Amino acid sequence: MITWMQHHRKYLVITIWISTIAFVGAGFVGWGQYSYGDKSGAVAKVGEVPVSMRELQQSYRNLYNQYNQMFQGNFDEAQAKSFGLQKQALRQLIEQALIINLANSYNLEVSDRELLSNIETQDYFFENGKFNKEIYKKALQQNNLTMHEYEDDIRKAMLIQKTLGLFPTDVLDLEASSVQKALFVADKIEYKILSPDMIELDTSDAKLRTFWEERQHNYMTLPSYSLEVITQNTVDAHADEAALREYHQSNKSSFKNADGVLLTFDEAKDQVITAVNDKATNKEALRTYIAYKKAKLDPSVLIEKKTVDSENMWVDSEVFIEIQSLSNDKAYLKPRKVDGRYVIIKLANINPSQTKTFDEAKAEVLAQYTKEQINHELLAMAKSSVKTFQGKKTDFLTRTDVTAIDGLNEAETTEFLNALFGSNQARGIAGLESNVIVLYNVVEQKFTTEDTLMDPTETIIRLKRSMLDRGLITTLENKYKTEIFLEGL
Repeated sequence: MITWMQHHRKYLVITIWISTIAFVGAGFVGWGQYSYGDKSGAVAKVGEVPVSMRELQQSYRNLYNQYNQMFQGNFDEAQAKSFGLQKQALRQLIEQALIINLANSYNLEVSDRELLSNIETQDYFFENGKFNKEIYKKALQQNNLTMHEYEDDIRKAMLIQKTLGLFPTDVLDLEASSVQKALFVADKIEYKILSPDMIELDTSDAKLRTFWEERQHNYMTLPSYSLEVITQNTVDAHADEAALREYHQSNKSSFKNADGVLLTFDEAKDQVITAVNDKATNKEALRTYIAYKKAKLDPSVLIEKKTVDSENMWVDSEVFIEIQSLSNDKAYLKPRKVDGRYVIIKLANINPSQTKTFDEAKAEVLAQYTKEQINHELLAMAKSSVKTFQGKKTDFLTRTDVTAIDGLNEAETTEFLNALFGSNQARGIAGLESNVIVLYNVVEQKFTTEDTLMDPTETIIRLKRSMLDRGLITTLENKYKTEIFLEGL
């Protein structure tokens, strides 16, 4: 492995998206509303490195927050599901674990002194410009983290960074010169667009059924979970003024205005009452949970029967991940907040995936059949005409052009230009994500003048990172076995 790394170090550099740990990058989001349950349970194992449920929930929450910022606060669970956020979160952790396996194999480690130095520079634990241990402890407690968990996360991140530090990002003069020429060449082309509407398909049931019969295993029902659910009614703690003031004094940092300024008791009183009642409600829910688990539940308590799967979720994704980890031996989930109310969940049954009937799968079959057949026929059309086609001609194009090519939108233009300038063929075929195919022929080429060339350093670094993402991770995946214990991920 080291030989491989040394051989490629001049040309490659890796960046693994290190899951933002606890407060970093997540805007110090109040995780106190989430409870992680069994924090030692592994949801996956990569080589000798386990991935815990807590890490998966944390990775998911950090990703969710990042997307929410990108969407300016308009990101929700439905979008998270469509983006495959659970799988993204697990993939990040798997890549991190691969790097940690590599680090462990060469006895790389982060010392206690290095760890302490890192933590003492994190300014969200500062008071009057200096690290304050009491603020540190309290901040972790309020965010449902122990010092051991947080420091273990920081140590892992530092170990990954130390391992990646083995790969220098220096840009060689030859690289700069070569990339400048490659990136800033300009092509004048003749092109022709082949679009799906040029194809007529037979989508009769006979055709679709034949297609389905050959691929039945691709059309499965989702694994689902039959649950028994108790919803805890809100409890009024009837706290007096003294109790409310005491709670506020002990939890001041939880009550801030939009600018992050601590609220006085009078300013925060309504919030304090809500928080105290919430605490009492959670306490009562825990009593119910214990009674339920010990089969001593009051007969008057209402138990609802519900089913959940990854497409029909009445819980958020973090709770769903926990439900996926339940089993006959561990069937109960401690109280969790769902739509602002505490619920206690018991797993009644796991319903595994089953092959869908033709009628159940028909809509999916039609979509897949249409896509595959159109792609097949368009590609056949493209191959038969690429050498002789006649089309439109462009002015000189560069990789960085932002003006849409006639017949393509801006996204398609960008995708096509990347394909065009990434190819060493003067005449070729470029398939786009929109199922459009572009035939092209480079009729003239030139280099842009020297004074227009930009510094290629950042471009080269990105290229190296991309190359090593593929190269090193693939190599490590072949070296270290990955086991995933959650169905559907």
